[in-house]
Amino acid sequence: MTSAGAGIPAQAPSNTAPPTALTIAGSDSGGGAGIQADLRTFFACGVHGMTAITAVTVQNSLGVSGFAELDAEVVTAQIGAVAGDIGVAAAKTGMLATAEIISAVASACDDVHIGRSGDAPLVVDPVAASMHGDSLLREEALEAVRSELFPRATVVTPNLDEVRLLTGVQVHSALQQRDAAIALHELGPAWVLVKGGHMRGDPKCVDLLYDGTEFVELSGPRFDAPNTHGGGDTLAAAITAALARGMPVPDAVAFGKRFIERAVAESYPLGKGIGPVSPFWRLAPER
Repeated sequence: MTSAGAGIPAQAPSNTAPPTALTIAGSDSGGGAGIQADLRTFFACGVHGMTAITAVTVQNSLGVSGFAELDAEVVTAQIGAVAGDIGVAAAKTGMLATAEIISAVASACDDVHIGRSGDAPLVVDPVAASMHGDSLLREEALEAVRSELFPRATVVTPNLDEVRLLTGVQVHSALQQRDAAIALHELGPAWVLVKGGHMRGDPKCVDLLYDGTEFVELSGPRFDAPNTHGGGDTLAAAITAALARGMPVPDAVAFGKRFIERAVAESYPLGKGIGPVSPFWRLAPER
């Protein structure tokens, strides 16, 4: 049995625990992105969400005015606590803030068998660039993403600004998007998803999936939507949920693509700035 238009098997009966997914990311006080977006998406996909909070941000729809990262030991303790008791079917990373936290998370994932060499897939959303393309990570943290996080990743999901910061490849065309996928794959992940949402000149939104051998283009409509906060988090979380439900990577990514298209199409205004994408479309009974 499947939910209408969902592509993921319907949730198990209430007396059976659903699959579990862990988000290792920062908290968004405005509720539009970060762990809040991840948990909403996990819920909409029938997955039990767990968190390892890396930082607390002070933000709303107008932007981020401050943040405080947690001690790396506290971050890794959260990962160990949920993995040792509840278990993790799939995990994702978001805002990791510092090189110290990135290194600690990489080591903790090894300890609990999360990542491409373990039992649970790991989706890495680099969260290295702001909405305006500015770097959110210092060079030592970017290097830790390259050398410690990417080699452990099942799938990485950078946007084009993050591609530029991580590889130096500027993407303005489909050919350059392939060059970027190759450069990213050489950093060690099993699969690379180069998102095309920032390629404004393309009438379609084409994401490119690459496993080191085959390129798969995932084409979808481009929406003129002003409210896109949390879009990257929501896509990565939907892919993670699908992996937790047992989908192979290409199917999980295709599901995530469909999920974020609907979430962007039904995004909503919030506050005085940029509102969030909405995973609520999947909860409407008529759908």
